[in-house]
Amino acid sequence: MYPADSSSSEALDAILIVDDEEAILQAFASALSPYFEVTTAPSARAADFLLQKKKFKVVIADHLMPGGNGMSFLVRAREEFPQMQRILVTGYMKPEMLIRSVNEAALFRYLLKPVSLADLIKVVQEAAAASS
Repeated sequence: MYPADSSSSEALDAILIVDDEEAILQAFASALSPYFEVTTAPSARAADFLLQKKKFKVVIADHLMPGGNGMSFLVRAREEFPQMQRILVTGYMKPEMLIRSVNEAALFRYLLKPVSLADLIKVVQEAAAASS
């Protein structure tokens, strides 16, 4: 897929990125903004609020964050917004925890840190297409 042409009247799919690290939020948002309408949240709590205000095709959440982990957030998101695709970003998880997490949150995919931006773009594009 190619970046959207700014003269195009077609709206970009909205995605939400949730991470407590500002540098990661900025890097992911920068990589994805040519393809999507990107909204960021520094915590699961802020993301919960945003989900009530706007419809997103895809949500990408870091696993470990202060004040609530990304996995619990994605499970809640699945219950309330089942049509939205969910992607978990994690530094490390035991295989049995990862399998349980994938099943509980019905993840579209999980990405291990460090995440290649090219992989991130590809996975998010696939997730957005799957939610159509």
